Amino acid sequence: MKDFVFREAWPIDVDAIMEIIDYARCRMLDEGKQQWDEHYPLRKDIEADIAARHGMVLCMAGRVEAYGAVIFGEEPAYRHIGKGRWLSEQPYAVVHRLAVSQRQRQKGLGMLMMQQVEEMAHRRGVYSIKIDTNFDNTAMLHLLKKMHFTYCGEVNYSRGTRKAYEKLLSD
Repeated sequence: MKDFVFREAWPIDVDAIMEIIDYARCRMLDEGKQQWDEHYPLRKDIEADIAARHGMVLCMAGRVEAYGAVIFGEEPAYRHIGKGRWLSEQPYAVVHRLAVSQRQRQKGLGMLMMQQVEEMAHRRGVYSIKIDTNFDNTAMLHLLKKMHFTYCGEVNYSRGTRKAYEKLLSD
């Protein structure tokens, strides 16, 4: 894929992002998966991501086709990891709420988005990316394996326990 733009999300993008989020949520619910439901993520979560300048989009032909929140700094849930340990204690980027549009599903946009996050981290001098996902999120688990993330253990949220992964980037 060569004709894409990876950029910070803007308030005007919220409707397009919510279309992507709603599609992903419906797929998860239809498949009996438990990571996202009618209470998460909501429009207010996406708006908060954008206000905090964490929301990132991947656009193709001028359309928002993928979304993710990329946070540089500490994720409180990552302070305590169960049944394992992180690969490092260095500064890291976190990716939350990664989703791809129905139009671009299974075309490699999730991987492209994560590659852009890696480049973004490099530019900031950050060489670790941490992410978590639900035990039944097979699409994300497959992506993390393809991207060479290492399973590190479990993290807990009020909404449940998630599998935690880390990838160390070379400098």
